[in-house]
Amino acid sequence: MSRRKEHGSGSDGSQQAGGHSLSEILSQPDCWISCLTHLQGGGLLEKVRDRFGDTGEWVFVGCGSSYYVALCAAATMTRWGGVPARALPASEVLLYPDLVLPKSGKYVPVLISRSGQTSEVLKAAEFFKTRSIPTLAISCAEGQALEKIASFTITLPAADEKSTVMTRSFTSMLLALQNLAALLGRNSDGRFLTGISEAARPFLPTLPAKIRDFVERRQFADYVCLGQGPFYGLACEYALKVTEMSVSYSQVFHTLEFRHGPKSIVSPDTLLIFLISDGGGSSEIDVLDEIKSLGGTTMVVTNRSNDRVVAAADLLIELAIDAPELSRLAPSLVPGQLLGLYTGLKKGLDPDSPRNLSRAVILGDTSDSQHATF
Repeated sequence: MSRRKEHGSGSDGSQQAGGHSLSEILSQPDCWISCLTHLQGGGLLEKVRDRFGDTGEWVFVGCGSSYYVALCAAATMTRWGGVPARALPASEVLLYPDLVLPKSGKYVPVLISRSGQTSEVLKAAEFFKTRSIPTLAISCAEGQALEKIASFTITLPAADEKSTVMTRSFTSMLLALQNLAALLGRNSDGRFLTGISEAARPFLPTLPAKIRDFVERRQFADYVCLGQGPFYGLACEYALKVTEMSVSYSQVFHTLEFRHGPKSIVSPDTLLIFLISDGGGSSEIDVLDEIKSLGGTTMVVTNRSNDRVVAAADLLIELAIDAPELSRLAPSLVPGQLLGLYTGLKKGLDPDSPRNLSRAVILGDTSDSQHATF
């Protein structure tokens, strides 16, 4: 199999395979600072609080990666904001609104779309507008259709990418929504978000080589991503990054649910990725031990390890960030982004432009769905 250079520019000045993705992944700490400065300078979150702060429930809506942002944001809003919150795929809002939406009309839909053009999110925005339900939108592109439909829009242009897949846009939109949750709930844990960029810098320089070397030494038939609570949305995004960037088969489960049938697939050719939480760590490590005893190959992402984790992890990523676990969601995603990138490069693919995918789902009148969902 031919191998492409993994980053940088060619002798003719062209971008090599994966170059945009790698640059965008590693740019995230600086991007987070730029986005926070943008939010603070315009008082955007305070404006959202003044307009929507007395609402009883929040509903975060997205497609693909944006739906996984929604899962993480809903967990944060519930815990930090102190109000009920749920995450929904836009398609469920459109097809089964009676099953998924709150029965009370007093809720805020938060529409998430990097491009501001995702067809299903736009249709969801129109759905709420026709019912006179005010909406909040968050995007990385200014002046797009979503901004024109939503009642209020937060845009983070510094977070947009040249590559097809979402990396820094995911983490930046998530951090913005987490800051909003902390503001609404007056939660003191939110103060750690302002320093998360600097807190993430120590582990980033060695991370690409560590993951690249692991990927180069091994061959996997499939991938399983496991997480609980606020980390389940990240596990979903890990699986999607591996699938998008490397055209590999990947699944996602709640960690303890993996015991109930799916563990039958465990073998040395299956990479099982564990996102270890603080609150559920002991039980999650029990599953890690079990999977290792069955012969699985394991990658563990955790804030701080112990002897059991070290013994059971074939690849151990330790963040060592002194902050509450919700504050660490964004940096916890970086290893999954790099895993997808280097797995794709090993297969001779270009993770910047995965096959069959485009930057946004824009459906025509004939419902032609040749594009991927973001």
